[in-house]
Amino acid sequence: MSDTTNNDGKKPLGLKGATVRQKFSHGRTKNVVVERKNKRVFTPKPAGSGKPGGQKAAGSYLSDAELARRKKALEAARAMEEERAAKERALSEAREGERAKRRAEKDAAVREAEEAKIRAERAAEEARAKAEAEAAEAKASKKSVSGAARPKLRNPTPATADPAEAQVAGARAEAGRAVPNKNLKPAAKPAEDRKHTRNTKGGGNDRRRSGKLTINQALGGGGNRQRSMAAIKRRQARDKRKMMGGPIEHEKVYRDVQVPDAITVQELANRMTERVAEVVKALMTNGIMATQNQTIDHETAQLIVEEFGHTVVRVSDAAVEDILVTEPENDDENQAPRAPVITIMGHVDHGKTSLLDAIRKTNVVKGEAGGITQHIGAYQITLDGGEVMTFLDTPGHAAFTSMRSRGAQVTDIVVLVVAADDSVMPQTIEAINHAQAANVPMIVAINKIDREGADPTRVRTELLQHNVIVEQMSGDVLDVEVSAITGEGLDKLLENIALQAELLELRANADRPAEGAVIEAKLDVGRGPVATVLVQKGTLKRGDIFVVGEQWGKVRALIDDQGQRIEEAGPSVPVEVLGLNGSPEAGDVLNVVPDEARAREIAEYRAQVAKDKKAAAGAGVSLDQLLANAKADENVSELPIVLKADVQGSAEALVQACEKIGNDEVRVRVLHSGVGAITESDVTLAEASGAPIIGFNVRANTPARNSANQKGVEIRYYSIIYDLVDDIKAAASGLLSPEVKETFIGYAKIKEVFKITGTGKIAGCEVTEGVARRSAGVRLLRDNVVIHEGKLKTLKRHKDEVKEVQSGQECGMAFENYEDIRADDVIEIFTTEELERRL
Repeated sequence: MSDTTNNDGKKPLGLKGATVRQKFSHGRTKNVVVERKNKRVFTPKPAGSGKPGGQKAAGSYLSDAELARRKKALEAARAMEEERAAKERALSEAREGERAKRRAEKDAAVREAEEAKIRAERAAEEARAKAEAEAAEAKASKKSVSGAARPKLRNPTPATADPAEAQVAGARAEAGRAVPNKNLKPAAKPAEDRKHTRNTKGGGNDRRRSGKLTINQALGGGGNRQRSMAAIKRRQARDKRKMMGGPIEHEKVYRDVQVPDAITVQELANRMTERVAEVVKALMTNGIMATQNQTIDHETAQLIVEEFGHTVVRVSDAAVEDILVTEPENDDENQAPRAPVITIMGHVDHGKTSLLDAIRKTNVVKGEAGGITQHIGAYQITLDGGEVMTFLDTPGHAAFTSMRSRGAQVTDIVVLVVAADDSVMPQTIEAINHAQAANVPMIVAINKIDREGADPTRVRTELLQHNVIVEQMSGDVLDVEVSAITGEGLDKLLENIALQAELLELRANADRPAEGAVIEAKLDVGRGPVATVLVQKGTLKRGDIFVVGEQWGKVRALIDDQGQRIEEAGPSVPVEVLGLNGSPEAGDVLNVVPDEARAREIAEYRAQVAKDKKAAAGAGVSLDQLLANAKADENVSELPIVLKADVQGSAEALVQACEKIGNDEVRVRVLHSGVGAITESDVTLAEASGAPIIGFNVRANTPARNSANQKGVEIRYYSIIYDLVDDIKAAASGLLSPEVKETFIGYAKIKEVFKITGTGKIAGCEVTEGVARRSAGVRLLRDNVVIHEGKLKTLKRHKDEVKEVQSGQECGMAFENYEDIRADDVIEIFTTEELERRL
C-alpha cells in the first residue's frame, strides 16, 4: 500500500498550495504560497460493520422490556400533551366569551351615556334661551324706569349688579359647563360673552374638555359639573385680593418652643415651623457655622428662638423622669395594712441565719459555703396566728457593709442579733449605726444563751456604750434571750416583733403602679438577668413594664421565696423578677411605667448621666495635677485583677474589700468587676493587663477555659470571702520591696597604704573588732564620716587569698573601683539580710 493511504483505505488530510506574487511599495514583490486545507468527509459505517459475527440492526441491542417501557413512556407523553392542548383550548374559548360579554356591556354603557349627554345638552340650550329672554326683559324694564333719574355706571361691581344679570351669568356658566353635542350647532354668543369666555380660565377648560366623556357623566348620567368648596373659597380669596389692590400676607403665628439642653438645627426649625435655611442663615449671622444636622446648645437655641419672635420653654433632659415622681400617699380608704419588713443584722457567726432557720423551720446555713452567710436573702413567713412577716437576712462579714446598709434602708424593724458568749463586736457596732441612721426601731436578740459562758448581762452593759438602752436597763429597746438550737425564746421574739409592727401602723396602697427596691441582682445562665425585688408600694403584676436604675424590662415571671410562680406581688412581698434587659445594681429603685418607649427613654437618660459622671471625674484634672499624680505613683506597684461574682452585692463587697488592701507602696486595682460566668472577653482583658481572674462562686465557660489555657491566664475560684481576701493580700504583699537589715560584724584600721603596679592601692589593715569577711559589704570612714560604700576586691593574709580574718590579725584589703584610701582611715564591715514584708 502507498504511503499516502491509511490502513482504512482513506487518504490522509493534506494541503494543496498555489504560488501567488504579493506586491509591496517601492516596487518590491514577494512570492507567497497559499495553502488550502482539505476537509475530511465522514461516511457512516454500515450497521454491524465492526461486528464480524453478524449484521444486527442498531435497535436490536435493546431488550424487549426496554423497548416496551420506552413505547409506554412515549404514549403517556402524547396523552399528556393532548390533554394540555384541550385545556388550553377550553380556557381560550372561555376568555373569548368573557371578553365579548364585557365588550357588549361597555358598548351599551357608551350608548346610554351618549343619549344622556344629548338630553343634557338639549336641556341646557333650552334653559339658556329662557334665561336670556328673561334677562332681556328685565334689562329693558330697568332702563325705562331709572334711565332719566341717574347717570349710567361704567363698571358696576358684583355687589351692585342687578339680580337679573346674576341670573343671566348663572345661566351662561351652566351652559358653559354643559358639554355640546357634535351633531348640534350651539347658538351664537354675543361678542361680550365670547370675550369673557376666552379670558376666563374656567371657560377655556370647558371648551377644551368639550366632547369628552367623564366618569361623573358616565355614572351620574348628567353633564352638570359642580365646583368644589375649595375652588369656591380660592376664587373668593382671589376676588378679595383684587379688590384690596394686592396680595394679603398671612399673619405670623408665634409659638411656645420647647428647647432641651441640646437640639439639632433641623429639629429646632421644625418646632418653630420655620424654614431650615432661615434658621441656618440666622446662625451664620450670629457667627455660628452649623448645618441642619449639627447639634447646638440651649443658649444658642434660645437666642435663635427669640430672634424669630417665639417664646422659649426650657425643657431639661431630666424631665423624662417626671412620670416617676409620685405624690405622698394620703391616709384614705385605698390603703390597707401590710406585712412588716424585718432585717436581721449582727456580727459574723453570731447565729443570724440559724435564728431565721429556726423561725422558718428550714436549714439555709447548710447550703452556705464555710458556714457563713455571704448573700442577702429575703423570705416571707406566715405565723400560726395568720400574721405575715417579711425577713431580710444580711451577711455579717466586714466586707458586706453595703448589703447591711441596703437592708437597713428598706426595713421597718431591725433585729440586732448578739451572741451571749461573744458580746458586742465591730460589725455589731456597724449594724447599730446603720439602724440609727435609718431611724428604724430596733429589737435586740441575745442568741446562744444555751452555751457555756453565756453572759446576757454583759451584752446589755456593753450596748450602753453605743446608746442602745434595753428595757431591763430602763430603756425603750426591746430585748429577748433566744437560742436558735433549742428554740428557747423564739415565740417571745415573734411576739415582740408583732407588737412593734402594730405600733408602727404599717399601711400601703396596693391599687397603684408598683414601686420597689432591688435587694440583690444576678445573671442566671438559663434565665438571664434576675433581680430580687422587695415591693414597697402598689402591686407588681406579670406583664408590667418597668425601669430599674439604668435597665428596663417587662415582667416575664414572678417567683416567690418558695420557688413558686405567682401572677402578682403586693406591698412587702419579696419576689424574683425575670425579664430585664441587663443586670441592675443592688439598691436601685424599680418603678412601673405606662409603656415601653417611656421605659427605654428613662433608662437611656440614666445611662448617659452615669457616663457623663464618669467622664467628668477626670475632666477637671489639670496638667500639673496629672504630672503630680504620675510622679506620686512612680514608686507605687499595682496588682491588677479581674473580678467576677455570682450576684451584684457580692461583687460590690469584693471590690470594696480589694480596694482597701494596700499601702503607700502597693495597691490592688480592679480592672473589671461583673456578675455571671467568666467569659472569653474577661480572659482577653486579663491577658492584655497581665492580671489574674478571680471567680467568686462562678466558673469559666468552655471557650474561656480553652482561651485561658492557650494564653496562660491564671483563673482562681473561691467560695469563701475570707480565703479570697487573704490570697489577694498575700499577692499584694509579694509586690512590696523587701526590708533590708544590716548587721555590723567588724572594724579594721588602715596602718599603711601600698601601691602595687597592675593591682592598684592596697590597704595594710589590722582588724580591731569582730571579723573581716571577703563577701561582706564595707564602708570607708574618715574622721567618722562615710566617704565610700562598696565591696572588697581582695582580702589577703600574708600572700594567700582568704575568706575572713579574725580580730587582732593583720591583712591586706583592696576596694572595687575605689582607691582614695589613706592611713588611719577606718573600714566598717557589715552584712545585709533581706526580710519579706507583709501587709
